[in-house]
Amino acid sequence: MASVKPVVVYPPAADGGRRVRVDDQFLGIAYGLLDVAEFLRRAGIEDADEAYVAASGLIEWRGGGPDSWGDDSTGDLA
Repeated sequence: MASVKPVVVYPPAADGGRRVRVDDQFLGIAYGLLDVAEFLRRAGIEDADEAYVAASGLIEWRGGGPDSWGDDSTGDLA
């Protein structure tokens, strides 16, 4: 079943990274809210920051919410 929300953050992998998709486009692996915000900025949501990501109704969080990451949740892009 397709998601109604345009942004999907998938459950954490073994290393804590979470796949991020906007519509049908895979944007990358996020390791924290800062990564998700950067992917959204690159996708055209210029005012996206960590607070926006945590509170946005546009994001479907699968396998845990915005506070569910691996051991290293610094949010730095790899």
